[in-house]
Amino acid sequence: MNRRTFAAALPALLKARSLLAAAGAPRARLGLCTFSCHQHWKAVAAKQSGVKFSDTESFYRYARELGAEGVQTSLRSQDAAVARRIRELVDRDGGYYEGELRLPKSKGDLPAFETDVRLSREAGAGVARAVFMGGRRYEVFKTLEEFTRFHAEARRSLTLAEPILRRHRLKLAVENHKDHTMEELARLMGEFRSEWIGVLVDTGNNLALLDEPHAVIETLAPFALSVHLKDMAVQPDAKGFLLSEVPLGTGLLDLPRVISTLRRANPGIVFNLEMATRDPLNVPCLTDGFWATFPARRASHLAAALERVKSNPPTQPPPQMAGKPVAVQLAEEEANNRHDLDWMHRNIRP
Repeated sequence: MNRRTFAAALPALLKARSLLAAAGAPRARLGLCTFSCHQHWKAVAAKQSGVKFSDTESFYRYARELGAEGVQTSLRSQDAAVARRIRELVDRDGGYYEGELRLPKSKGDLPAFETDVRLSREAGAGVARAVFMGGRRYEVFKTLEEFTRFHAEARRSLTLAEPILRRHRLKLAVENHKDHTMEELARLMGEFRSEWIGVLVDTGNNLALLDEPHAVIETLAPFALSVHLKDMAVQPDAKGFLLSEVPLGTGLLDLPRVISTLRRANPGIVFNLEMATRDPLNVPCLTDGFWATFPARRASHLAAALERVKSNPPTQPPPQMAGKPVAVQLAEEEANNRHDLDWMHRNIRP
């Protein structure tokens, strides 16, 4: 099926899925998360010309035009009217909205956190994404003690957040965001045993911590509340390897296995595309600093990771954005998102 034929068939496909849902058949929902359009959002922030959305409402409409059923993104506003408009959009066309929240670090953060939770619910979210930090473990922390303090702060954040999430009935999906190994995050989730706290399973992030990617899915699937679906490519580098998001079906992940595992654990889970069209990331696993926060892993994980890189050369050149005009970056990002949403509709069945 080519893109034009698929686009013509999409309304009927979405209607069929709606009928299945009405009949009680479990199904996956397919959409778009913020970072899949991060080049566009960067252009919005820089007030560049040629952007196709500028706020949460227009991003939702844009995602629907690409073939997404919904979005995962922040409201970017504390105006209740914005939340109501998002809810109206979602209810009108049968889409979905998943929120994004900033976790509280102290009791002083709780009023603002509760406001965000309340507005997310008013916008129609039943699940909201969060991260413990925005950076990468091996770049942020220089000692094991620094990471240990961070881990204690992450636990405290969840302890503070849980009563508010429970009161408003909003589920928090914490992303494996290149900060915790799969075992560390699973243990943390096991400590809470709360229906309101789980994991947003990113299918590629933990490659940067040298976890075997399919073991990550199997370890975190019991806690899965949402997904960032991506495929990954790796290339050797003098300091370790380069890691890239690539169009679905062209990378090293066994996506049918990944999807099946997650759907068995949570049949109605949302798969949000996160195709980051950007330059490859350096994972400097051949440097001493990389191992500062988990020194015991060097002996157990390095050789397998390097073999994984050697055995899985890219099938096509990964995205490269450096030096390209903004218009080209936006066009390539949109083309990748269109390709991947098409792939998701064809390969993730209701």
